[in-house]
Amino acid sequence: MRKSIAALALGASLAAFSLPALAAKTLVYCSEGNPNGFQPALYTDGTTFDASSRTIYSRLVEFKPGTTEVEPGLATSWEVSPDGKTYTFHLRKGVRFQSNFGFTPTRDFDADDVVFTFERMLDKNNPYHRVSGGTYDYFNGMGMPKLIKAIRKLDSYTVRFDLNQPNAAFLADMAMDFASIDSAQYADKLAKENKKQDLDLKPIGTGPFELVAYQPDSMIRYRAFPQYWRGKAAIDNLVFAITPNASVRWAKLRAGECQIMAYPNPTDIKAMQADKSIEVLSQPGLNVGYLAFNTEKKPLDNVEVRKALYMAINKKAIVDAVFQGTATVAVNPMPPTIWGYDQSIKDYPHDPAEAKKLLAKAGYPNGFETDIWAMPVSRPYNPDARRMAVMIQSDWAKIGVKAKIVTYEWGEYLKRLGQAEHRTALLGWTGDNGDPDNFLNTLLGCAGVHTTQNIAQWCNKPYQNLMDEALQTTDQSKRAKLYEQAQVIFHQQVPWVPIDYSTVYMPMSKKVRGYTISPTGGHIFYGVSLE
Repeated sequence: MRKSIAALALGASLAAFSLPALAAKTLVYCSEGNPNGFQPALYTDGTTFDASSRTIYSRLVEFKPGTTEVEPGLATSWEVSPDGKTYTFHLRKGVRFQSNFGFTPTRDFDADDVVFTFERMLDKNNPYHRVSGGTYDYFNGMGMPKLIKAIRKLDSYTVRFDLNQPNAAFLADMAMDFASIDSAQYADKLAKENKKQDLDLKPIGTGPFELVAYQPDSMIRYRAFPQYWRGKAAIDNLVFAITPNASVRWAKLRAGECQIMAYPNPTDIKAMQADKSIEVLSQPGLNVGYLAFNTEKKPLDNVEVRKALYMAINKKAIVDAVFQGTATVAVNPMPPTIWGYDQSIKDYPHDPAEAKKLLAKAGYPNGFETDIWAMPVSRPYNPDARRMAVMIQSDWAKIGVKAKIVTYEWGEYLKRLGQAEHRTALLGWTGDNGDPDNFLNTLLGCAGVHTTQNIAQWCNKPYQNLMDEALQTTDQSKRAKLYEQAQVIFHQQVPWVPIDYSTVYMPMSKKVRGYTISPTGGHIFYGVSLE
């Protein structure tokens, strides 16, 4: 619904637009799919974030390029109280919001915009809370409603967040996509016009690019925002050429129809590296691909059944076939590139005979019927979910479990996962801030149940207690020990089958300058130029 409305709002203005007509300083990025919308607070997927928060918006603090270290953003500085429960942000002056979609700001960014942005998500009585469905899966799944006690405007350029308890990851969380700042003045204008949903369909931010037009299944067009607070982007125009098929993206890159492409097929990487006109950047991913069990549905509420299904899967064969040497077999629910990873945990062996014994012990000697949901899009942690699902289906058939493969359009897929319609589902995660909490708590914490975050619907009290304790200390060694204990519980309870940790590859024309791979998985085009 949201996507179709966005198309009506913006698609018509693209009718006369064609790639040959673009100016010289135009960067074309072959993206993998349609965004679910342009309001990052409402979604959890990277495609949407690339099209919105990473182009149109800014945040109080932001990640330094190519790192997970925070640096000043819309806030120039901040203080944390000795008890860790109060964060005071001093805001940047002279920051302009974009003039777009008939809106011209009459004031600069200030504290009112910060308060509006967070109270929309936090306060159920806020007039914008229920607009566009009012689902804030990221904010809610991270437990923010329980964490944030109040947001106070101390003066026009000072904002204070009062927390109910210390949270060691709070500052890094403020650099994440869901924390992108909206214009309160634009929201007030739309409310008076009875057009509140336009806040999410026709976005106004303080970021480096302004949205010009969107045509689903075709392209998204942006122009550089001249008054961006870091300075105007080196490119004048940015185009997302929406191209779901990785082979077609590669063909477009070779033909010069785009200069950067997303998510290459692992089988194409050697050819890309051999092409003298193409540069292929790579680095170990901050990611994990997994199969989640819906632990609320029988017989997947039985840990012996989950363990049996886990041991029936030949993970090495899957990783070898799907990734062609570009990934390693996963053991824990977060990658070894993050501190706190427990190296001592040994993976369950691939053992179909033992899996059948476990099923019989659980009361299913003849197996049962289930499903495997397969993502319709490619991601670094899963470039071919359909093929992966077929291989898992085959492995399970050998122990008597008959699985039907299910898929939907990406937005619908995520929506239905959040509604817990699945029994088992393939998904994955690229870390947002380099903190173990962003994997272990965001994806497996109790607050994420019945959202698109914790699709295992798994809420384990001893595990959650460790998550809560780890956030209340800033001592990294203590936090690491608590997260190691949590990984042991995860291993024992098997809410997922961790499948892979992948290497991230970014192919691009050698004419591109200044692009760096973000460890958090985003595609950042500010700072990029073309020779």
